[in-house]
Amino acid sequence: MFLSRISLLLLLLVLFTQCKENNQAVDEEKISTNELAYSEPFRPQFHYSPPEKWMNDPNGLVYHDGTYHLFYQYYPEDIVWGPMHWGHATSSDMIHWENKPIALYPDELGLIFSGSAVIDTKNTSGFGTEDNPPMVAIYTYHLMEGEKAGRKDFQTQGIAYSLDNGNTWSKYEGNPVIGNEGIKDFRDPKVFWHEESSKWILVLVAGDHAKFYNSDDLKEWTLLSEFGKDIGAHGGVWECPDLFKLKIDETGEEKWVLLISINPGAPNGGSGTQYFVGEFDGKNFVTKQAGTKWLDYGMDNYAGVTYNNVPSGERIFIGWMSNWNYARNTPTEVWRSSMTLPRNISLHKNKEGYFIKNYPLKAFGKIGETAFESVESISLEKPFEKELDQYNDTDISFMVDSSKNYAITYSNSIGEQVCLQLLGESKELLFDRTRSGIVDFEESFGKAIQKQKYTTENKKVEVRIIIDASSVEVFIDGGKHVFTNQVFPKHPYTRLEIAGPANGTVDNLRLNKLASIWRP
Repeated sequence: MFLSRISLLLLLLVLFTQCKENNQAVDEEKISTNELAYSEPFRPQFHYSPPEKWMNDPNGLVYHDGTYHLFYQYYPEDIVWGPMHWGHATSSDMIHWENKPIALYPDELGLIFSGSAVIDTKNTSGFGTEDNPPMVAIYTYHLMEGEKAGRKDFQTQGIAYSLDNGNTWSKYEGNPVIGNEGIKDFRDPKVFWHEESSKWILVLVAGDHAKFYNSDDLKEWTLLSEFGKDIGAHGGVWECPDLFKLKIDETGEEKWVLLISINPGAPNGGSGTQYFVGEFDGKNFVTKQAGTKWLDYGMDNYAGVTYNNVPSGERIFIGWMSNWNYARNTPTEVWRSSMTLPRNISLHKNKEGYFIKNYPLKAFGKIGETAFESVESISLEKPFEKELDQYNDTDISFMVDSSKNYAITYSNSIGEQVCLQLLGESKELLFDRTRSGIVDFEESFGKAIQKQKYTTENKKVEVRIIIDASSVEVFIDGGKHVFTNQVFPKHPYTRLEIAGPANGTVDNLRLNKLASIWRP
C-alpha cells in the first residue's frame, strides 16, 4: 500500500511537471506570437492597436474594479470596414493593454455600432445586484437589410450587460430600448449618471443635432430636448457625442462640455471633433459660445470620447487615430488603425472665453528613459541638430519664446520629413507632412499643410512632440494647441533640427526614449 501511494505521488508529480512545462510552452508561444504581431512595419509601440484586422471608434470607455476597459468598433475578418463588432482590451495603468475576446457580436437586430458603458452601481436595471452591479453597454444597432431596402429607421439603440467585469455579455431581451421614427443617422449613445436629477442621461446624434434622453433603469427612455441644428460646424454628419462636467482650473467654476465629432467638415479636412462649453440642467444643454471650437487641428483624431467612473475624477479621453478620408487605405497589412494616447481633458478660461486643453496622462512618463537633457539654454545662433538611431520612439519637450518664429523638423536619410512651425509673429501654427514618407495612398493625406491659430498669454510656451512608428502628436502650451497625425516613413526619422532667430534659445530640452508596451 505504501509503495502504491509513492507510485501515485510520483505519477502526479510527473503529470504536474508536464502540465507546467506545457503551460510554459503555451505562454512562451503567446509571448512569441505577441512579439511577432506587434513588430510589423508602422506598428505603434506605445499606442493601442488591435493584433489584427480593422478597428475604428473607441467605445464603452469605463473603469471598474481596478481595470480600464477599452471597447472599440472591430471587424475581425478583414483590414477594411465591415460588419461591426465590439472588440475589447483592458489596462490597469492606461499604458499597457491586454487584448480580450470580442465582447459583442451582430445579431438579428443589426450590426453593433458605437456606444458607451456604465457601471450600474445601484442596480437600477435589475440585471445584477448591489453587491455585484452590472456593467451595462449601450450601443447602436445598424440593420443592413433595412438600409439596403431604402428605409430610414435602420438604426436603433440596444443594451447588453456583464456580471463578470466585461468578460462575458448578455443582450437585453427587450431590445431595442430606443426605437427610430425615421431618422437616417441616429446613433452613438453616450450614457452617464446625473447625480442632481438621479437619472441616467443619454445623448445621441441625429444627423445634424444631438438628442437628450433620461431614464430610471437604462431600459425605458424619455426624450428631453435637442441641441445643435443652428450652431457649430455642419460640414458633415454629427457623430460620437459626449457630455460631461468640468471645473475650470483658473476659477473653480463648473461648466458642461459637449463633444461632437463631425465627418467631413474638420478645419484641415475630413474628420474632426468640435466642442461646446455651456450649461446642462438635467434636461437641456445650452451655450453662449460664439464660433466653432476644435479639440485637435491634426487630421487623425476622430470619434473620441471619455471614460466613465474614473475614481480620481480625471476626464480621460481616447480618440481613433485616423480620418475617414483615407482610413481604409493606409499602408498597413495585418491590422488597420490605432488609438491616440489617453489624454487628460481640462477646461480653462481667458479673456477670449472658455477653452479645452488635452494632454497625455502623467502615467505615460513611466515608459520613458531620458536620452538627452539640457539644463542650460541652447542658443539658436545656428540651428540645433541632433542625430539618433531613430526618433520614432521619442517624447521630446522644450520651451521657446512665444513671440518668435521656430521650425522643428524630423528627417531621415532618404529625405522624408515632418515639420512643425511656430510662427509667433503671425500667430499661426503649421504642421507639414507632405513629405513625411508614403503619402500617395490617398490624395488628401499629404496634400496640404495643416494650420491653426496660435494664441497664448505666456511669454514662453512648452512644445511637446511624441513620435511612434507611424504617428506624430504635438502638444503646445500644455495641450491648448494640438496636432495629431499619422505618418508612414519608409525609414525611421533619425535627425532633429530646431531652427529659430539668431537671438532665440531653446530651454529645458528633454528627450525621452520610449519602451514598447508590447514587449515583456
